[in-house]
Amino acid sequence: MIIVYNFIALVILLIYFPIYLLRRKFHSGLWQRLGVLPKGLNLGRPIWIHAVSVGEAMAVRGLVDGLRKTYPDKKFVISTVTPTGNKIAQAIARQGDLVCYLPLDISFIVKKVLTRVNPSLFIIAETEIWPNLITCLWKKKIPVAVVNARISDGSFRGYFMLKVFLKPLLNKICLFCAQTQTDADRLAAIGAKVDKIKVTGNMKFDLNGCEFSEKNYKNYKEKLAITAKEKLLVAGSTHPGEEKIILEAYKSLLTNFPDLKLLIAPRHPERAEEISVLIRGFGFEPVRISVLNPANPTNPIFILDTIGELLNYYAIADIVFVGGSLIKKGGHNILEPASLAKPVIFGQFMFNFRDTASLFLKNSAAMQVNNTKELRDKISVLLSDENLGISMGKNAQKVIKENLGATQRNIKLIETLVL
Repeated sequence: MIIVYNFIALVILLIYFPIYLLRRKFHSGLWQRLGVLPKGLNLGRPIWIHAVSVGEAMAVRGLVDGLRKTYPDKKFVISTVTPTGNKIAQAIARQGDLVCYLPLDISFIVKKVLTRVNPSLFIIAETEIWPNLITCLWKKKIPVAVVNARISDGSFRGYFMLKVFLKPLLNKICLFCAQTQTDADRLAAIGAKVDKIKVTGNMKFDLNGCEFSEKNYKNYKEKLAITAKEKLLVAGSTHPGEEKIILEAYKSLLTNFPDLKLLIAPRHPERAEEISVLIRGFGFEPVRISVLNPANPTNPIFILDTIGELLNYYAIADIVFVGGSLIKKGGHNILEPASLAKPVIFGQFMFNFRDTASLFLKNSAAMQVNNTKELRDKISVLLSDENLGISMGKNAQKVIKENLGATQRNIKLIETLVL
């Protein structure tokens, strides 16, 4: 299987590498993905944590902090795949650590990188299965743990079809810390050994979004020129097709709530210009956060086109809509705004966060909508009844409090692995 996998991976690399360069998608991490690391690395035998993108990188922050206390002499390697995740990883790292991009899963590249880095432990956040990487780590007797493991509906269908190939690969992993029993059952169904699977919860519940000072609150309000009588709706992690629905609902809401302001934070900030065109089509003026002008524009709609600031804008929001859920994307993390006691709304497509969404709905800690009308009506209810939003926020914080501790549970299990 590995020989066939390597052949396919190499063919794909040879085909797409020139296309990648021609489309000018080159960034500094490309060389690292090809196995080129900084000269003079002196890492000892570090702990390597891989977090593919922003959400995973933020989730492992507490894990890294906890492991530093347990192993104060260890340096850390934090790898990502996306540039946005890399920026979060840079904020987590300390002097002497290495932040890099995960090498492409081609055997000679993986072997070269692992020989240079020589980690004592490799931790994968959520569930990414890289056959060459896992096999090479196993051959070098480097333990591998998967934390915050989850298997989405789509991934489960694909993995189950490949169960015969996945089973020997999964058995090379020492520990799976699953978010839910459903995830644990799915891991077992695709070949992971039951005795290696532990249900420890979702580390994203441990993200502390509550540490937001009054000074920061005032500063961010002033940055958007939001007055005391105005309300702010933040639509976070939106995808193509959702902004139109949000703008339709917003325009309708202004009839009864003229003091409502809107900030759209696309999942991919590079879509800012595309969203600007859409906003102008609705008769509003797009205002990018990255080039925010102190002057107060007429009919502004703000676009968050920077990385790592969404939590700050959730903190000053009166109502939060979390995207990826009005289209069949599967939704995004609702825990950040919930931890800030914000009334949270999401769409019908939350299959990537089904258990979390269900938990919040059951506890009256969030609202779910199916279309533009329902989105408008739910926002209208919250704007008309401030106490309802406060109640939802308190319920949300209660749910989070009751589900804390996954990070510490994972650390305790990781400590059982030989370093």
